[in-house]
Amino acid sequence: MRIRRILAAVIATAALAGLGLTGAATAQGAPSYVTPSQCTQGGGTADLTDNTCKGGMYDGEKID
Repeated sequence: MRIRRILAAVIATAALAGLGLTGAATAQGAPSYVTPSQCTQGGGTADLTDNTCKGGMYDGEKID
């Protein structure tokens, strides 16, 4: 009985820690960059004048 409580507490703590880490990573709003070849493979066109991908899977993302 005691082992079950400890195990449940460990699982709950791990789940909450995992949610906290993913929430912190997405809340930061880290910029996303794609390469020109990734842009074209995703169905878009690499616009190198303003360094963004136009259309496709990576539409609007910055090109690095």
